[in-house]
Amino acid sequence: MRPTVESTGGSGRGAGRPPYAAQRQRILLQTLRSAGRIDVSDMAARLSVSAESIRKDLTELERQGLVRRVHGGAVAVEQLSFEPAVAARTEYGEEKRRIARMALREVPHDGAVLIDAGSTTACLADLMPADRELAVFTSALTIALTLVTRPRLTVHTLGGRVRSPTSAEVDNWAIRSLSEIRVDVAFLGTNGITVGHGLSTPDESEAAVKRLMIKAARRRILLADHSKVGRTSLFKHGDLSDIDLLITDTGMADTDVHRFEEAGVKVVRA
Repeated sequence: MRPTVESTGGSGRGAGRPPYAAQRQRILLQTLRSAGRIDVSDMAARLSVSAESIRKDLTELERQGLVRRVHGGAVAVEQLSFEPAVAARTEYGEEKRRIARMALREVPHDGAVLIDAGSTTACLADLMPADRELAVFTSALTIALTLVTRPRLTVHTLGGRVRSPTSAEVDNWAIRSLSEIRVDVAFLGTNGITVGHGLSTPDESEAAVKRLMIKAARRRILLADHSKVGRTSLFKHGDLSDIDLLITDTGMADTDVHRFEEAGVKVVRA
């Protein structure tokens, strides 16, 4: 069965047009997970793009550690999650919005909070109330721009190099900023979470920042839809014991909830 090319919605590209690179890469990974390997020529024909475009996609996926190139195509690297740009993360949109609405209950009326980069934390930023006297620290430029429109919020970015897939600030300046602050609540994101491996993400620099976010907060709340559960990425950035509350959606299985709670994490499904 051929993979379905997703609609690009309001992008102005008509139905049947070749997909963007992020969409192609997502389709390539879906095909690899189901078939175990892909052929460059076959995927180029299916997606109506050149073989060179598919080879570039595979090179990028291999750079992220998600596939292994072989002659004429690629084979799957199991259990490693893909990191599309935050703006391209359109899956589970309703679940992420429900999680964000539930997370609003945990936002204090005053004090300081930290908001991690990510698509679900971005939903929280969209809903952040304007009537609270809060200092908000974030590693994501997009989240900072969303929050700066609320006049009672004092918005701080961490500084540092900006990663294009997530618009997250990383490296020395961000690390130094986190070493100097202490917040009441951190709203965190992750690419994967398992009982055995904890929290993980594809990028080493973001993992280093996320570890320090955990240390900088008195209370740590993880926002993760059910697709993140059971997935492992390249770099671990926390243990389950580092998290005080996991807010997920109703797609998380009862058995997984039980296993996580046995490991000491309170789980709430939105």
